[in-house]
Amino acid sequence: MRQVALRSDPAPSRWKYRLERLMLTPLFRLCLRTVLPFAVVMGASTMWLADPERRDALNLAIADFRTQLAERPEFMVNAMAIDGASEETAKGIRALLAMDFPISSFDLELPDIQARAETLPAIADVAVRVRPGGILQFNVVERVPVALWRTHQGLALVDVEGNVTEAMVGMLDHPAKPLIAGAGGDAHVAEAMRLFAAAEPLGDRVVGLVRVGARRWDLVLDRNQRILLPESGAVQALERVIALNGAHDMFERDLVVVDMRLAARPTIRLTQAAVEEWWRISQLSVGNN
Repeated sequence: MRQVALRSDPAPSRWKYRLERLMLTPLFRLCLRTVLPFAVVMGASTMWLADPERRDALNLAIADFRTQLAERPEFMVNAMAIDGASEETAKGIRALLAMDFPISSFDLELPDIQARAETLPAIADVAVRVRPGGILQFNVVERVPVALWRTHQGLALVDVEGNVTEAMVGMLDHPAKPLIAGAGGDAHVAEAMRLFAAAEPLGDRVVGLVRVGARRWDLVLDRNQRILLPESGAVQALERVIALNGAHDMFERDLVVVDMRLAARPTIRLTQAAVEEWWRISQLSVGNN
């Protein structure tokens, strides 16, 4: 009797079927390809680093590698270059930073260096970078002093915005700079410079400007003469006075004050001697009548 050969069932087993279905799931494939290897590596690394001696050895190796890398010649800064600054300002930058060269560029905190350099009063702006060749480059924009400002501490140079560019200076060291004084004068330097420009016809007779009550200016002339200017329209008021002086030579007379605080009613004040002389003359005139 001939036996019939049994054919194997081509259908997969239940477990094989479930595994194939599971492999078709995107989330499972992601976990199998990414999460599981990462977890294995992290677990092995955690176990390896659990030993304090291994951790210390690893930290030491990283520090040695960083030191060797930082001290390579191409990363060393050997000098400082300062462009756009006066000799005094350049000396101030070097003294403030007090850097010992050579130094690795990895050890330079450029934002901190820039912030420290900008604390110098003469500097309006500065850009700091490490240029090829191992040079620490400073590109400086200095403040331009336009006037001398007298305070209780002495004389200081100020720019048009009122920033002090240099403190404790001597007037003889800056004879061409106009003089301003009074509380709040540094906040109105731009207006003061316009007044000095308008007062140019008075020449060397101008001594300076005094800020009064932190709200208006007095123009001080030699011979103790003053022009009291209003809070607003000070330049126009000064131009009126100069025009009158050009026509009548007012300041060649015995005037003490020209008061322009009230534009509609300017007044003048004479010296005591001039008042007495005027009174004497007026009495003689009355007696003759």
